[in-house]
Amino acid sequence: MAKFLIEVPHESETIACARAAKVLLETGSHFLTHADFGCCDGVHKAWIVVDVDTKDEARNMCRPHIASRPRSCGCANSGSMNWTT
Repeated sequence: MAKFLIEVPHESETIACARAAKVLLETGSHFLTHADFGCCDGVHKAWIVVDVDTKDEARNMCRPHIASRPRSCGCANSGSMNWTT
């Protein structure tokens, strides 16, 4: 499995922040209920880290629950990167 970061944007109104948190919590998915939000710092997105097989699988975890289009990208820590100069 690979590690992916899922980014889920939402509108900047307070009600939109609350709605986004509520939707993620109500999914019951362990991954989605442990999302981190940037709203308190003016970045109206949630981030979720998951271990799945593909980028599409990561992105599709949110789709049935979230109206906006989530983005996903592969993650690696600095020790596992192949750094070239």
